[in-house]
Amino acid sequence: MALDLADYERQTKEAVMAFWGNREQARQKQIEAGVTDQGERAGVTGGKNMDGFTALIIDLVKRNGLAHAQIHQNRALLTLPGYFRPTKLWDLLVMIDGRLIAAVELKSQVGPSFGNNFNNRTEEAIGTAHDLSVAYREGALGKHPRPFIGWLMLVEDADASRRPVTDRSPHFPVFSEFQGASYLKRYDVLCQRLVQEQLYTAAALIASPRSAAEDGAFADLSDLTSVKTFVTGLAGHIAAEAARG
Repeated sequence: MALDLADYERQTKEAVMAFWGNREQARQKQIEAGVTDQGERAGVTGGKNMDGFTALIIDLVKRNGLAHAQIHQNRALLTLPGYFRPTKLWDLLVMIDGRLIAAVELKSQVGPSFGNNFNNRTEEAIGTAHDLSVAYREGALGKHPRPFIGWLMLVEDADASRRPVTDRSPHFPVFSEFQGASYLKRYDVLCQRLVQEQLYTAAALIASPRSAAEDGAFADLSDLTSVKTFVTGLAGHIAAEAARG
């Protein structure tokens, strides 16, 4: 049976529009209430900015044979055991009869402070995946096939995120891929290596300008980190689980 990719391009555009629209609504509500956060936090504290991507993932699960799966979005049901720490809160879990089918993290970063947040996001992504991988190896998730582990990141497409960045490493050279690389390029390298090192089953990077609130415009930076690769991998994993019965 062919995989159903859930008209992912349309749904991704809608998710991008919702992302930017929700951020602006949250900012306006704070202004009207006379309460303001520092910098870009005004658009973050409203929450639910990535809900459009959650809807896409849920649609992929249902269309590829696991309509009966339990899809958890409630914070109280999103915790998984770790190995280096007791637990980790994920953004979305797909389960069947107590078995973990998929775990996905949905993250974003907008300017202007790309430099301040890149390292934090990187460390979080690596640590989260490695922690769960070792916990799985040690039997924390039961003796079941390895779940799909996904990381999807939306980064603002702006002059500051595309501008070459210089690093200082006085003792040893920086890997060539990072030399003069913009923050968008750095995120692309990160996502590629997260998959190549098998920390994640799929890692998608979406670049989108603020003007996308009007048209949902977005861009992929490489085939390995594209939305299509992400949704195809997830749909294939779901279809395989459905066939397993």
